[in-house]
Amino acid sequence: MIDPADWRGPEVKNSRDWVYQIDEADIADIEAALAHVERNVPNLVSMTRDEFPLKVFGGKLKAVKRQLNDGLGFVLVRGLPIDRYSREQVAAIYLGIGLHLGKPVPQNGKGHLLGHIINLGSSMANPNQRGHESKETLRYHTDECDVVGLLCLHEAKAGGASTLASAVAIHNAIQAERPDLLQVLYQPWYIDRRGEIPEGLKPWYTMPIFTYHEGRLMVWLEPGYSASAQRFPEVPRYTDAQLEAMRLVETLAHDPRFRLDMTFGKGDIQFLNNHVILHSRTEYEDYPELERRRHLLRLWLTSEDTRALSPWHTARHAPGSRGGVYLKGIAPNIAINPV
Repeated sequence: MIDPADWRGPEVKNSRDWVYQIDEADIADIEAALAHVERNVPNLVSMTRDEFPLKVFGGKLKAVKRQLNDGLGFVLVRGLPIDRYSREQVAAIYLGIGLHLGKPVPQNGKGHLLGHIINLGSSMANPNQRGHESKETLRYHTDECDVVGLLCLHEAKAGGASTLASAVAIHNAIQAERPDLLQVLYQPWYIDRRGEIPEGLKPWYTMPIFTYHEGRLMVWLEPGYSASAQRFPEVPRYTDAQLEAMRLVETLAHDPRFRLDMTFGKGDIQFLNNHVILHSRTEYEDYPELERRRHLLRLWLTSEDTRALSPWHTARHAPGSRGGVYLKGIAPNIAINPV
């Protein structure tokens, strides 16, 4: 399968194709847009792309969008000087940049458009727990949107590297080496909603790991959530072939031949196409002071410009949505600080 998102870590590690540096002209443009928002936009939840005008930096973001949708599938935008701004201003800038790439959608049952990736002392052993609230290593996975963004507010004391792998490259390797297991990965898997259950739906859903739709490959990998779905008595037990297939996907994602590790500096933003990139994070050590803990801001974005969703995706998402978590009675909102 030929796809520009078919890459391997060692091949792209030293490439600058996926790194976009914010320069002084971009910063001036961003700050002008921020000033426009502060004068004219009373509620960031309803902010539109036109209300965050980027006459200079917008051109760079168009290149970012092309790379996400029709290129490698990931980028790193470096150099946003976040120490100049309040937390509210950082939120406005980040949301404004995101609006030039897609539409922000809620990331949890609380309706949060901004997610806080920070250690709250939680553990993935809790079946209703989200992994980003712990400091544990995360298994390679995807999220419920088209594009995932991570903005670094504070780095960890040690560890916490972001690791990526091309789902297309992994798919093609399995196709060449274990086509029998590839058939298992194209079959539906049961995935736990972990307590975030839209009205009228079950606490789990089904989704193949690999889907080929309208001529393009898509991936959906939630190994932790798939494993916790086994707690429901009506969900079929894993077969030996399923366990072997999942292990193979994860083994290849971790393999140095495929994975790409990167570290975030303060003010760096990583964006990735959720349909072709598997992402993970290594375990990390925090500073003892609460205000110095590793802290990333996450965006989930949907975009009509990327790969068309399969019927499996549209059945998974809320009606009329390409992604996000929508629960009855919960309106989208912005939490400036972790809650």
